[in-house]
Amino acid sequence: MQGMQKKVLWCVLGFFILSLIACVYWLSPDSKNISTQVSENTAQNLASVPPTDHSSLNEDAYHSKSQQDTEVNCQLKIDSSQHLVVNSQTRDCFEYFITQYGENDLEQIKNHFEKFIQGQYLEPARSQIMDLWARYLKYREQLAQIQTPSAKQQDKNYFQKIFNSIQDIRKRFFSTSEIEGLFSSEDIYQNYTLDRMQILEDSSLSEIEKARKLKERFEELPEDWQQNLQELSKLDDLHTLTKQIKARKGSAEELRQMRTALVGVEATQRLETLDTERNAWQQRVTSYLNGRDEIIKSNMSDSAKNQAIQQLRQQQFNSSQEQLRLRTFETVHDQGGELPFNY
Repeated sequence: MQGMQKKVLWCVLGFFILSLIACVYWLSPDSKNISTQVSENTAQNLASVPPTDHSSLNEDAYHSKSQQDTEVNCQLKIDSSQHLVVNSQTRDCFEYFITQYGENDLEQIKNHFEKFIQGQYLEPARSQIMDLWARYLKYREQLAQIQTPSAKQQDKNYFQKIFNSIQDIRKRFFSTSEIEGLFSSEDIYQNYTLDRMQILEDSSLSEIEKARKLKERFEELPEDWQQNLQELSKLDDLHTLTKQIKARKGSAEELRQMRTALVGVEATQRLETLDTERNAWQQRVTSYLNGRDEIIKSNMSDSAKNQAIQQLRQQQFNSSQEQLRLRTFETVHDQGGELPFNY
């Protein structure tokens, strides 16, 4: 379960892209990637109703063809009074059936879901599940009605407007407690992402101040989210802030202070070592390409040019691994593209 949770937590980074896709294809299988189960204390007296013996069920009747080798992902929580407990597992269950869309039509999906619930759960939970399922389908359909904001894409305001629209639609179909149960884990990441974008776009802050605020905001996340998002989040922030500093020709000291504020002293030292290695590589590649250009422009025969270039390559890059890597730079250079030096 821990491995699956980690996988889903990483996948949730694509939320905003998936939200936009949902605006076009309301039944596309986006939501299951962001329905991560957050650790929660199970309320006293809560217990799942023992399901019907699976050996007596033909589970293939509830699958699409691509799901034949999977178990039905529908472990709904029912309390001791046979009432549905709405949580992230509820949404996982709904999305498992919705992802059949494309292989099955909507009526087939509804039929599969109803048969499964009828065979697994008792009243009143059964009716509660079906009622929530019907409203969830209408909610997903309404996502297609969201108007694309006029703000610039990748801008914080653009995604904030989408998020607000999604929140408004939820309120039409679900109670406050249902929204909390279905979407609380998704909202954690949505709000975190919006806050990150706001910090990065704040022109009143220096990159060093941004780094400090980003670190503070990251530390406000629940511990399990921190564990799974730490590397990816920091890499993204480092890339963005480094690009901002270099765009305005900031100093090496500013770069060092930003990195220290964001990732600490030891990581900053490793990054500076990597910078040195990259700079050395860039100088070698640039020198080689300049020499290669001179050979190509010379009056030598084609065979002589090829021999001279090969000799130059072997002199400056003696390992086969470096020469293989160099081929990419040669190709991009010859096509007039920007050389793929990594920073």
